[in-house]
Amino acid sequence: MPKPGPKNRSDLPHNSRRISPSFILRCHNVPVSKHLNQPPDQTITELASRTQPNTRVGRDDRDEQKRETISSQAGVDAAGSPKGDQPLFPGRAFISTVLDVVDSKKTMSGDLTGKYLQRAIMAGLFVGIFFTAYFVIMGQASLDPDNHGLMLSGKVLAATTFGWALVLIYYTNSELLTSNMMVVTIGAYHKRLGWLTSLRILALCLLGNLIGALIVAVIVRFSSIVSGPTMAQMLAASSTKIGYVSGGFMGFADLFVRGILCNFCINIAMLMVYNGKLSNDFTKCIIMVVAVFVFAFCGFEHSIADSALFLILGTFGKVNALKAILVVIVAMLGNYVGGGILIGLNFATMNDERHFNAGGTNDGD
Repeated sequence: MPKPGPKNRSDLPHNSRRISPSFILRCHNVPVSKHLNQPPDQTITELASRTQPNTRVGRDDRDEQKRETISSQAGVDAAGSPKGDQPLFPGRAFISTVLDVVDSKKTMSGDLTGKYLQRAIMAGLFVGIFFTAYFVIMGQASLDPDNHGLMLSGKVLAATTFGWALVLIYYTNSELLTSNMMVVTIGAYHKRLGWLTSLRILALCLLGNLIGALIVAVIVRFSSIVSGPTMAQMLAASSTKIGYVSGGFMGFADLFVRGILCNFCINIAMLMVYNGKLSNDFTKCIIMVVAVFVFAFCGFEHSIADSALFLILGTFGKVNALKAILVVIVAMLGNYVGGGILIGLNFATMNDERHFNAGGTNDGD
């Protein structure tokens, strides 16, 4: 005779009680209101997807753990970024900023050639005006040749004043040939620019700089600014510069080395400005002024500044044009070595993570 069943639901054993669908849904974090009215097979499919282990996720987690282990041994984090206070590639921010600048210059010199040329002309204006101011100060300080303290103070003040030309060029987004030598070299190394495009950018920049310097030369020709002691200082500087190309091999070598050191100073300042570690504008200004001060005080050769000097003297008919052009060419080659090679290419290869990352991945596989 069969035993009588339980009279109500509470009499059932705990493991035999009927579990409601809503309870199952809540246990799997499935919204009850969403699934109570949908077909049973659809609800079961979703529950299965929630409870079934995701083998792909597990495999990805293991791969991520493996990468972290390899990266920790190499001294970088999982994203390939250096760890610790002394990263393997401290110039990453500098290179990244320069490459952004490269993209901008590529667009400006291509689609907006006229505007790019205007920016280059502005840089030529700044160099021409401030280099003229340099000689005005030098001229006033040389009025008493026996007062060596005055002459030294004048040279210090003149070199400091000329340094602010680079500050204005930077903050007005003007285009200066010598700093662009570094930028396009880094862009070409990272294949953001072809070499022909790089040359086109430099050629347009040179053209604009020369036009700006010529405008200054024409303006001052119709004034008395360049006269007396100022003219004497300009003629003395021109004679020194032309003397390099008249002095045979050692003269050319001297001019070339001075060009190298000049643009090394300029672009080491731009490196400091672009590296992302300086947020204070005053500090940036001081770095740029000091960099230009060093090359101006020491007599290093800047191709655009030399061009401005020769153009000003040319409007007075007081320069040998062929020798002046030769001076500018040699100085420009030296400028490229100092800015394009010693700073641009050197720092591009020094902070190139591509080969390191590829090597690290292969070692860990």
